[in-house]
Amino acid sequence: MAKKSFVLRIDDETYKLLEKWANDEFRSVNGQIEYLLHQNLIESGRKKNKTPQNETQETKNNSK
Repeated sequence: MAKKSFVLRIDDETYKLLEKWANDEFRSVNGQIEYLLHQNLIESGRKKNKTPQNETQETKNNSK
């Protein structure tokens, strides 16, 4: 999957909170932002959640 780069400007306090949260979950700040966006896209119904179980089922269906 190709990734697109862009600049994100956030205030220092928000960055420090994100950095702490990312460290708590063993992620980079960038990885934490990607994770949060991904989770919120799924929760809002804007993106389908592709779990390994769903992918296995899709693979079986496509091979028929």
